[in-house]
Amino acid sequence: MPSGESSESLRGNSDEAQDTEKTQRIPQKAKSPHKSHKNSHKTKSRETYAAIDLGTNNCRLLIVEPQGNSFKVIDSFSRIVRLGEGLESSNKLSAEAMQRTIDALRVCATKIRRHNVRRVRCVATEACRKAENGEAFISQIEKSTRLRFEIIGGKDEAELAAIGCGALFDRQFPHAIVFDIGGGSTEITCLSLKKGRYELQDMISLPFGVVRLSEKYDGKNISRGVYAQIRDEAEELIRAFAEKQTFYDGNLSDVQLIGTSGTVTTLAAIHKGLQKYNRNVVDGTVMKHDEVIAVIKSLMNMSHEERQNNNCIGKERADLVLSGCAVLEAIIRAWPLENLKIADRGIREGILLRLIRKTRRRQKIRRVRKARGTP
Repeated sequence: MPSGESSESLRGNSDEAQDTEKTQRIPQKAKSPHKSHKNSHKTKSRETYAAIDLGTNNCRLLIVEPQGNSFKVIDSFSRIVRLGEGLESSNKLSAEAMQRTIDALRVCATKIRRHNVRRVRCVATEACRKAENGEAFISQIEKSTRLRFEIIGGKDEAELAAIGCGALFDRQFPHAIVFDIGGGSTEITCLSLKKGRYELQDMISLPFGVVRLSEKYDGKNISRGVYAQIRDEAEELIRAFAEKQTFYDGNLSDVQLIGTSGTVTTLAAIHKGLQKYNRNVVDGTVMKHDEVIAVIKSLMNMSHEERQNNNCIGKERADLVLSGCAVLEAIIRAWPLENLKIADRGIREGILLRLIRKTRRRQKIRRVRKARGTP
């Protein structure tokens, strides 16, 4: 499994306030005092961290151990749960969607305990933010799995995604735009390079998520007219946000564009002609503007069945991909840059890099105090 590169070059406005974030220490089973310690010298305790990102469409887990300023992935899990299914019409999470999610989270909890993970952060995003029963579901998760989740806002979500993508930033560009087309919303973050670090300048969270749009417009049968409607509505809001930025002056040669989402990773896999999705091949791919449009057009020309049969899309995402493409096209129309860099990383990686950095900071404070002889 791949390692996660360092994101020390990125600092958000709330970066110094990380101690307020909720992290969980997972209780381990007590060792029997009668258990033999004959081979105990062979077992070395590892410093392990875990992050769970519970979105409108996916449930994702990543378990890592620190490696320098980065980390090494030791286990992962991802399952499409469609937690936000039906949310657009009912404003509530359905019993079926909640059960699918809890089933997936039980797998996550088992993996976390199997690896003796001691520090965990679990976050829920747009589906739980919007749902009337979102907070109640978070309590239900804890009762069922012993995992404590927090519902984070759009700003935190955008910042974590940007931190997770930080290793892909090209420092020859003074400005970076990072976007995440999620199941329930789309987050866009603007950053600028200052004193060697990319600092958060502005962000926006928009109600254009692929599950939400697919349910509203019937994702299996999105016509060209409906596609154009989604694109144009999204572009109007995105362009208004773009024009507020100090570096939006018609000359975008100092700006880089980075996308993280199932939409952009799917397009990159299709562009590369992969027979089966491969994260190691897709992550970091650079696509030209015209190449992005060409893949979108090819998807528009496919039937729903053809999209289902494409191994880089699959049955679970076939009704979501065109709505995601409409939002993506709105973004690249608002920022008509030559290149788009694709990231198969995001919120989980951002959480983990913060947790590791937070622990290192505490360890450094303890060492200093010990050296000074202070408690």
